[in-house]
Amino acid sequence: MASAAATFDAVKTNLDRAGQGHLLAFYARLSGAEQAALLAQCAALDLAGLSGLIEKYVKAKPAAEVAGAIEPVHAYGLDGTVNGKSYDRAGYLAKGEALIRSGKAACFTVAGGQGSRLGYDGPKGCYPGGAVSGKPLFACIADWILAVQQRYGSRIYGGGGLVIPWYIMTSPQNHEATVAFFRQHRFFGLAEADVMFFPQGVMPSMELGTGRILLSSPGEIGLNPDGHGGSLKALWSSGAIADMERRGVEEICYTQIDNPLVRAIDPLFLGLHRFAPDSSGEMSSKMVRKAHAAEKVGVLCKVGGKTAVVEYSDMPETLSKKTNADGQLTFDAGSIAVHVISVAFVRKLNAGAGGFSLPYHRAEKKVAHADFVTGQPVSPEKPNAIKLETFVFDALPLCEGGRSIVLETDRVDEFAPIKNAEGADSPATCRQIQTRRASNWLAKAGLGGVVPMSAGGEPDCVLELPPTTALYPEDLRGLSVAKIAAGEKRVL
Repeated sequence: MASAAATFDAVKTNLDRAGQGHLLAFYARLSGAEQAALLAQCAALDLAGLSGLIEKYVKAKPAAEVAGAIEPVHAYGLDGTVNGKSYDRAGYLAKGEALIRSGKAACFTVAGGQGSRLGYDGPKGCYPGGAVSGKPLFACIADWILAVQQRYGSRIYGGGGLVIPWYIMTSPQNHEATVAFFRQHRFFGLAEADVMFFPQGVMPSMELGTGRILLSSPGEIGLNPDGHGGSLKALWSSGAIADMERRGVEEICYTQIDNPLVRAIDPLFLGLHRFAPDSSGEMSSKMVRKAHAAEKVGVLCKVGGKTAVVEYSDMPETLSKKTNADGQLTFDAGSIAVHVISVAFVRKLNAGAGGFSLPYHRAEKKVAHADFVTGQPVSPEKPNAIKLETFVFDALPLCEGGRSIVLETDRVDEFAPIKNAEGADSPATCRQIQTRRASNWLAKAGLGGVVPMSAGGEPDCVLELPPTTALYPEDLRGLSVAKIAAGEKRVL
């Protein structure tokens, strides 16, 4: 075993060659344990790979490139058509239900974020998501899993024997707190053995312009999560894919944590992903129609003949505003970060020689750090660093033949994200959408008269309709619901 001095010399030599020798500037003032931890962090850096990334993304600012002609995507629509032709919606739904009943589907949630933008100190998944109950976002997804297990398990096994395993990607920052939260809440009614946590990968934060890696403190490198695109590597390296294969799982239902209305397991989506003739069966996406041309969501489209997502900031303005003869946006397929990904696809991406990597995206951020000379904490007032992240949707063009289908869903039914403390995509708008959805579903079930309405035609109350009550509007038929008073808050 190499001595501490020899390890230090070897690490320092490599850092100096890469222009990152400053990372050991405060080494002498650290305790023995802190020194060992810092050396381990430094030794783990892919300095050769980082050098190339620094030249491309930090010292330069590459222009956004879209590799090919951009065309609208032909989504499977809410009206039961795709590219103007009807498709067998009921048939694909039945096929997806069969996949669920046979234990072929798993739930996968990306939950590495903190609730700091919401003024919440803790993992974002612990933030209240229920419009009335205030149940945490994690519990909202757990309820979907429980409801689907009950619906499709008890009919076959006679006792709810179906298990839908849940895989949760955390971050190094919130991993322990997330696991503790689940234990505190007894895994929200799910079996602990069927919930697996693993942290995503990280990248060092680098000084804007120079590419020097930041220290978060004199003895610790400043790291940031590598983006939701890192989930495709983390699923593999964590052993989650091996666990899925042991269980017989073939399809991964991918969601992010911020949307309490997300249909975490959707049989229609599964059926289309697996069996539609234009699907590779490797990775598929959901969309909602954009609210307006300037809405800040990625756009699902065809790029060079392959399904892809073009970020709103990279979409040419002429295309963003382009309309059809009926006045509707031509490029209206807003991505909502909901996918089905096959286990085989994740294996294929990771098991090849040399592994794989998704393209990095550059973000200028304000990052607190230790001063390079004094080691004292610095809190910048303007962006001082570059963070590099990967996005999961960049895997779409890697599907066989670029064939990846898109399913349209209703915004009110399935998309009420909590991203900001106020304004769009806030807790307030989430409550409004949850209430509107519950009211719509009650009306479809013949119970619209129980909901008080304002002069503007909006529900004059706050409602929460959990999946354990209804997975679809028709599940509410025959339900006894007393008339709701104006201003009342009720969980149905």
